[in-house]
Parts: sequence; C-alpha cells; structure tokens
Amino acid sequence: MTTPTAAATAVLDARGLTKDFDGHTVLDDVDLQVREGAFIAVMGPSGSGKSTLLYNISGLDTMTAGDVRFAGERLGSMSQKQLARLRLTTMGFIFQHVYLLKNLNLLDNVVLPAYLAGLAPRGELNERALTLMARVGVVDLADRDVTEASGGQLQRIGICRALINQPRILLGDEPTGALDSVAAAEIMDILGQLNEEGTTIMLVTHDPSVAARTSRVLYLIDGRIVGDRDQGRFLGTGLEQRHRDLTAWLLAQGA
Repeated sequence: MTTPTAAATAVLDARGLTKDFDGHTVLDDVDLQVREGAFIAVMGPSGSGKSTLLYNISGLDTMTAGDVRFAGERLGSMSQKQLARLRLTTMGFIFQHVYLLKNLNLLDNVVLPAYLAGLAPRGELNERALTLMARVGVVDLADRDVTEASGGQLQRIGICRALINQPRILLGDEPTGALDSVAAAEIMDILGQLNEEGTTIMLVTHDPSVAARTSRVLYLIDGRIVGDRDQGRFLGTGLEQRHRDLTAWLLAQGA
C-alpha cells in the first residue's frame, strides 16, 4: 500500500455544505475536497453560488448546514474570534477590487496583517514584505500612496498582502476581473509560479482564459457542482489549445 504524499493531503474538506438565504438555497448539499498544492478555478453563471462557496469554506459566511474542515479544524465549531484568527494566519484572500487603507503607504498595507498576527518580529516581517513586493515587481512602489499605483500594481500589492502570513491556501474572488487582458495574464503568471512552489490556490472566475491556467475546474449551477474537470493531463499542451478544450467542456456543462 502506497503512503499518501503531502501533495495528496486534503487541506480543505466540505461535506453537505448548504447555504440558504431569504428562503432560497444558494448552496445545495455541496461536497468538495481541496488537495494540498491544488490550483482550482470555480466557474458558473451569475447567481450559481460561486462566491458563496468561497465565503463559506473560509468561514467568512456562516453555513446553514454541513461540515467544513480546514487543516483539520471544524469551522462550524469555532467562535468568530477563532475564525478570524484562522483566516488571518492560515488563509490569504485576493479580490476583484483591492481594499487598501489610504492612510498607509503600500508597504505598510502589505505588512499590516503580519503585524496583527504577531508571528514574527517586525523587522523580519518588513523584510518578508519587501521580498514579496520585489518578487511581483512592485518593490519600487513601497513608499507610495494607494492613489499612486495602477490597478494591476494594486492587485500585485493585494497578492503580497495575502501571502504575508505564509498561508496554507490562497482564495481569490475574481482577482483578474477588473484588469485588462495584459495585466490579468501577468497576475495569472504570478499565481501559477506560486502554485508551482506549493501554494494551494482556489479562485472564482468567469474567464475561461484564466481557468485554462489552473489544474482543476469546478462548474456550479444553482448551488450544485455539476462539473469537475481535472486539467492535469492537459498541462503539457499549449495555452490556446487548453482554452479551446475548456471552452468546449464549459459548453457541454450548459455554459
């Protein structure tokens, strides 16, 4: 019998996840396992439950029923304070619009979650932040105000902030949705490199060109996962071909 590797370990396990809102079922008895090192895109029509899924598996929203375990911890049994601490120290979040504090420069925005977590001395955290900013090409903006950076640059800052506490998983809700195609491709290049180095990533997207860069695609309709595409076998093909193949698969799901 083969011993499971770390890459095969489920960092997140959701069973029977259900979310009702105003008499409407937004998530309907969803089962989902996310393996360590996975790169997952969540797709589906508007109102299918994509963002709700992301918020419920991270404890940002409260599930109506079901069980979600993250890194072995049952989210349903945790207090709001415990959930906030778990998110701060083990999860990273990037969104379509990067919400930064305008009274802080860009470096301070990146490092603030690390100060709040208090997991290392501030000097070490500052160095970590500068290293992350250098990696994604924005270290020269460290002293700038939020209003002095472009949308693509701000999204890179958002990625640095999401990574500052060295999270187990990076969760994104349309992280390229507000960017032009060039900036979106650059952000996906960065996320792809992070995933190759072992970071688990799960992101909601409406864009097949973004989803084609991932190794697994989930398709939701009416709060249920109706399609689950393992793209690992396509990773050796060109991106354009992967995009075409994924588009055909999405059409077959009813997209």
